[in-house]
Amino acid sequence: MVKKVVESTAATGRRKTAVARVHIVPGVGKMEVNGRTMTDYFPAEAMRNYIVQPFLLTGTENQFDVVASLKGGGPTGQAGAMRHGISRALVLADVTRRPALKSNGCLTRDARKKERKKPGQPGARKRFQFSKR
Repeated sequence: MVKKVVESTAATGRRKTAVARVHIVPGVGKMEVNGRTMTDYFPAEAMRNYIVQPFLLTGTENQFDVVASLKGGGPTGQAGAMRHGISRALVLADVTRRPALKSNGCLTRDARKKERKKPGQPGARKRFQFSKR
């Protein structure tokens, strides 16, 4: 039995508390997320468009198959992490794609996280109502 050698590129993307391990291989544009299809995992079309943005910017739509493993966070954070991972994998595969992705903010890790709740207060910024008397 002869094993087929496929050039695969892997990268990690992050946003909020979500982490995406993304593998791209030359293919026809199929996307698999946690063993499910992309449309099944992300029913909102806006999120799917956000995820495929790196392919559209580099002109590589329908040239790669994507297999992603997502953990943590919610749907928006996971979509952002997957977009970041795809962008990093595309740059690893071909460095000439970097300027297009960087100028559109695809390679920037969005580090905004939920601020922690402070002790003695009801929330991160919220304070108890002031009482003069």
